[in-house]
Amino acid sequence: MHKIASFAVNHDILDRGMYISRIDGDVVTYDIRMKKPNGGEYLKNGELHTLEHLLATYLRNSEYSDLVIYVGPMGCRTGFYFLVRDKLTHRQSIALIKNAFRFSADYNGEIPGSKKEECGNYLEHDLETAKITAREMFEVLENITENDLKYKEK
Repeated sequence: MHKIASFAVNHDILDRGMYISRIDGDVVTYDIRMKKPNGGEYLKNGELHTLEHLLATYLRNSEYSDLVIYVGPMGCRTGFYFLVRDKLTHRQSIALIKNAFRFSADYNGEIPGSKKEECGNYLEHDLETAKITAREMFEVLENITENDLKYKEK
């Protein structure tokens, strides 16, 4: 079997940020790395779940909603994958993700889609921790450019 692209990335040198994970036809997959891989600190289930709801709500209500395919957590709990159509430029994708994290950091109120009839695990949310993590991630991405989207090689 072939090694999949995400396993070929050197996680020893990977840091928090936003990267182009892969491009498949007209679909661009971004790696939104929120925690240092194997760094001992991982997204907790409640914050991860809440971030998923907040990011998805923002992205799917944005002016680019028709170009957003998916946003969701990585199994390793160090970040999220963000999939878009290639009609959305890298610059627009960066701005959209930064705005999504700003929205999440500033969010107050009921977590979207968190009622029992709307969510398969409605009890496991953590808005306050999600807001802290979103604020930290916004700061990581604040000055990112298209030149920063490539994985570093050792």
